[in-house]
Amino acid sequence: MNLAVIFAGGVGKRMNNNSRPKQFLELNGKPIIIYTLELFDAHPQIDGIIVACVEGWIPFLERYIRQFGLTKVVGIVPGGASGQASIYNGLCEAERYAAGHEDDTIVLIHDGVRPLINEQTITDNIAKARRSGSCITCIPAIETFVVNMPDGTHSIPAREDSLIARAPQTFRLTDILTAHRKAIGEGHNDFIDSCTMMHHYGYDLTMTIGPSENIKITTPSDFFVFRAMIAAKENEIIFGI
Repeated sequence: MNLAVIFAGGVGKRMNNNSRPKQFLELNGKPIIIYTLELFDAHPQIDGIIVACVEGWIPFLERYIRQFGLTKVVGIVPGGASGQASIYNGLCEAERYAAGHEDDTIVLIHDGVRPLINEQTITDNIAKARRSGSCITCIPAIETFVVNMPDGTHSIPAREDSLIARAPQTFRLTDILTAHRKAIGEGHNDFIDSCTMMHHYGYDLTMTIGPSENIKITTPSDFFVFRAMIAAKENEIIFGI
């Protein structure tokens, strides 16, 4: 079984929008979260989708799911106080849904505000996670990183050896739940993302290169990029350009 766990439990303070969480901002009458969900809903290898959503907005999400005809959303749970907590809530729902098949279940963990991935990225994540137990979607670094070292010095990794982790980040369900439960037991609640957590607990990570436009819509400028990318895709479909 292949399940997508979409976390959309934040309110998006950096978007400078007080009327609604950023994942519910609309473009052409469609919320960002629906653009994201449609990608997984349409993929033939995805068996179900679980969404961790801002609790007060769950009724709105349910209405949008009906409006846009999504058929694979099998669970909606409240988000948590952090991205880590929202993901854990979604994973627990995935565990309930996959009861009896946990050992054979792959989960693709994805931000609700990353609506610009493609079908091939999802396919690659599933295939690599099936083979090796994990798959982290990355893009090549196009700028130089400077790393602050504990002793006050700096390290500059070679750019050609550097990747930027994005999403989806895909794992065996049993592995990622084990890592989350270790973190909870240790009171460690500030992992920035799933691959950081899995690396911390000693799991080997496999990478795949995803599309460069796979941005996280966090600020108003990100939304403008999203709008331009959607317009470009529509022009390609309509005009063949």
